[in-house]
Amino acid sequence: MGRPTREVADIFRRYGDAYRREAGVSLSSAQGRVMMAIESCRTAVLGGHVEACDACGHQRIAYNSCANRHCPKCQSLKRAAWIDDRKQDLLDVEYFHVVFTVPQEVAAIAAQNKATVYNLLFRATAETLRTIAADPAHLGAELGFFAVLHTWGQTLVAHPHLHCVIPGGGLSPEGTQWVACRPGFFLPVRVLSRLFRRLFLQYLQAAYDAETLCLAGSLAPLQDRPTWTRALAALRGTEWIVYAKRPFAGPQQVLDYVGRYTHRVAISNDRLLDIENGEVRLTYKDYRADSRDSAKTMTLAAGEFIRRFLLHVLPAGFHRIRYYGFLGARHRRQQLARCRQLLGSPTPAPTRRTAPAAADYRDRVAALTGVSLRVCPACRHGAMIIIERLLRAARSRFGVPDTS
Repeated sequence: MGRPTREVADIFRRYGDAYRREAGVSLSSAQGRVMMAIESCRTAVLGGHVEACDACGHQRIAYNSCANRHCPKCQSLKRAAWIDDRKQDLLDVEYFHVVFTVPQEVAAIAAQNKATVYNLLFRATAETLRTIAADPAHLGAELGFFAVLHTWGQTLVAHPHLHCVIPGGGLSPEGTQWVACRPGFFLPVRVLSRLFRRLFLQYLQAAYDAETLCLAGSLAPLQDRPTWTRALAALRGTEWIVYAKRPFAGPQQVLDYVGRYTHRVAISNDRLLDIENGEVRLTYKDYRADSRDSAKTMTLAAGEFIRRFLLHVLPAGFHRIRYYGFLGARHRRQQLARCRQLLGSPTPAPTRRTAPAAADYRDRVAALTGVSLRVCPACRHGAMIIIERLLRAARSRFGVPDTS
C-alpha cells in the first residue's frame, strides 16, 4: 500500500487555527501540544538532514518525526519495538482476546475525568479477570495478561474499552503446575460482565464520594447526590458488554494481530478520503450492521473532525498498555521461566534488536524490520550518506511535542 495522500496533519494545518480560535480556553494544553506536534511532524519545523548517495549522487531530505503517541505517522517503529520485546513473553499455548466496554453514560463521565475513569477501567478489568480465574469453579489459577486501552469507536466518538490478551491458562496457587483452560473456551463472559459492572461502579461511587470527579456542563445535574444515585442504579440494571473474540491460532498470530492494536491511534491516515470545502470524508465500519466487512463513508465538518480526534488525547504520562499477573513487570522473567518449565517449552531465542535506543534511527529500523534505509532508493547500489543537518524552527511557535 502506498503512502496515504491525505493526512490528519493536513486537516490540522488547514483548519487548526480556526478550530483553536473557536475552542478558546476549552482546548486543553495537552490537546494543543498534540495538534502542534502532528502539524509539524516530518516537516522543516522539526529539522532533519539531507542525504546523498555515494554512488549516483541521488539526494533526499529526511525531516524529523514528532514521536507523539497520538500521531498517525509515528507508531510504526514503536510498534515494531514493542512486538520484538513481546516475543520473549509468548508461551506455546492458546491465546484469548477479551474486550471490556463501559456504557456511553460512563464514557461521558470519562470525557471530563480521563485519568480517573480510565484507571478505574484498568483496575476493575484486572480484578475481574484475576478473581474469576482464581475461582476453582472456573480455572483455579493465576493469570498473566496485558490490557490495551482504546477510547474511540469507528466514527471517533468516545468509546472507552480495553483489549485484553490472555494465555489460555495459568499457574496453580502453589505454582507447581500449569492449569489449562478448556480448548476454545476461556471464562464465562456473563460472569465476567456481572463482576466487572459491580466492581467498576463500586470504584466510581468511591471516586464520587471522595469528590474527585469533575461533573460540569451537561453532567452538572449529577452533582446532586439523589440524581447521581438514580443514574448509578440505572447502570446497574443494564447489561455491560464483555466479549471474547475467537482464540488465536498460536503465539505468532498473537503478535501479528495484537500489533495492530497496541499502538493504534484514533484514526489512521489511510481512512481519509477527502479534505475539501471545510469538510472531511472518511471511511468507517459499522459493526452493528449485518455486513461488517463492508466499509461505509461519512462526512464531518473539519472542526467536528478535529474535536472528535482530540477527545482521545490521553493525559501526559498515562500508561495505555498495562501488564498483570505473571506478566507483571516485577517478576515477569522468573514467572515466565516457571511457566515454560511446567509446559515443557524451550526458552525463546534472544530477540534480534541489538541497537540501543540512542543509536541512529536507521540502525534501529534495520534491526527491527530488516529494511535498510541506507541503501540508495534510486540506484539500489550506493549508500545514503548524511551531508547536511537541518536545524529545527524556533520552539516558541510550536512548543515541545508531548512524547509521553
